Amino acid sequence: MGMIIEMAGGLGLFLFGMSIMSESIEKVAGAKLRRILEIFTSNRFMGIIVGIVFTGIIQSSSACTAMVVSFVNAGLMNLYQAAGVILGANIGTTVTSQLVSFNLSAVAPVILLFGVLITMFCKKQNIKEMAGIIIGFGILFVGLNTMKDAMSAVRDVKEVTDILMSLKNPLLAILVGTVLTSIIQSSSVTVSIVLLMASQDLLELPITLYIILGCNIGACTTALLASLSGKKDAKRAALIHFWFNVIGTIMIYIVLQFAMEPVIALIGSISSDNGRFVANAHTIIKIVQVIVMIPFIKPLVKLASVCVPGQDEKVFYREDHQLKYIGEKVVFNPATAVVEVVKEMDRMASLAAENLNRAMNALITLDEEDIEEVYKVEENINFLNHAITEYLVKINQSPLPIEDLKSIGGLFHVVNDIERIGDHAENVADAARSRKQSGVAISKEAQKELGEMLDMVNTIVRYAVDMFVKDDDSHMQEIIDLENRVDELERALQQAHVTRLTKGECTPEAGMIFADVISGLERVADHATNIAFAIHSQEESEGAAVTH
Repeated sequence: MGMIIEMAGGLGLFLFGMSIMSESIEKVAGAKLRRILEIFTSNRFMGIIVGIVFTGIIQSSSACTAMVVSFVNAGLMNLYQAAGVILGANIGTTVTSQLVSFNLSAVAPVILLFGVLITMFCKKQNIKEMAGIIIGFGILFVGLNTMKDAMSAVRDVKEVTDILMSLKNPLLAILVGTVLTSIIQSSSVTVSIVLLMASQDLLELPITLYIILGCNIGACTTALLASLSGKKDAKRAALIHFWFNVIGTIMIYIVLQFAMEPVIALIGSISSDNGRFVANAHTIIKIVQVIVMIPFIKPLVKLASVCVPGQDEKVFYREDHQLKYIGEKVVFNPATAVVEVVKEMDRMASLAAENLNRAMNALITLDEEDIEEVYKVEENINFLNHAITEYLVKINQSPLPIEDLKSIGGLFHVVNDIERIGDHAENVADAARSRKQSGVAISKEAQKELGEMLDMVNTIVRYAVDMFVKDDDSHMQEIIDLENRVDELERALQQAHVTRLTKGECTPEAGMIFADVISGLERVADHATNIAFAIHSQEESEGAAVTH
């Protein structure tokens, strides 16, 4: 009974350490790693390399694959790019077992103490998160050492060793590996346990190879579960991971059936002990599977598409009261949550910008359908404002990467600025309806001035949203210059309006509408400038943004 408790405690520490280490790495480097995923996956070979590096760093192929599923769901990555990263992730996940095979248990308490001391005496959040990586690493190896001691005692229990050594059936071994990994949701952990058992001579080397194959299939569970609430392409990405491992397992199984002894001899020749044998076997199996499957990426994608046929029901950016990139129907992943909410805000900004132009057109043409459409779209913008704000509150309480966490405050401001642009469009629609009901005329000169100002405001909005979405300040100076010109133009037009009034060239009613509209356009330019400044730090944003 004591051995079971010790074994369970060691496993608990191992899982806890792995979890802390992975979460801390994602918080410290998650945003940077995500950008690497976005930028360097243009072809399958780069995707494979990125998948290896990414998974090797965060120590979890499940987390990498789940992130890839989220990217596909958000439309940031196509299935062919995803397939490359998934293949690479399968190699990257073997890094954990390689680390475990090196006996670092003796220094684990020192590593753990070092991490705890940093956490206790350092106040910088970034350093504390990095200390979390060290603490997780230390706990992982303390748990590993505890399990190792328990397994040493297991060797003296003949009944247990007889059961373990009687595991000869390859298919049963694959099933055991699949089930255990599906429960634990980490092939790295299961392979590490197999590694420890092999190092204590509790498992024969041939059977460890079959358990490893089962672990590979079980590792697909996380991505499959993550894809259930996603779009069809997200489900296909998860199935690419699944079919890769199933086909790869069948392939290696056939090889082992005919060449078990040469395979063991080959892996044994580069392994100093049984623990290293399991770690090396895990890595070699994955590398062989990836090399063989690279030419078959396209058929793999087609197979996933056959399994999940058809197209998603399209949600157009105009569609009422619908979220496209976030919400209950979309895969939630803390590492990609901010990317997805930015895409939803981009969609909202497109609605607001188009609605402003629709309202300005209605002001001149007095088209009743356009006026009604402005009010309808404004309701949709209000819905998106509330839904996105609620989502931001939700993800603010999640373990986001540090860089993303810092940007949340700015995102709240941006969604509010976009909503205010929508409000100004509605104000223009109100003016159009008032003008239509009262029969007020707007002179050709005034129409030309409004068009000139609208063109400048449209440019600012377009540049600002583009900068915000791409996190790129290349248009910043142009926006500042344009915003200053809009301010000057607004003052000049107000003065020209007063001149027309005094000369009797304009009625007071038309003058009021004209003055309100140009004032509203100037404020739209201010809100757009705020959006542009949202890509800077909080301090810069506060110093430069204009509020009304």
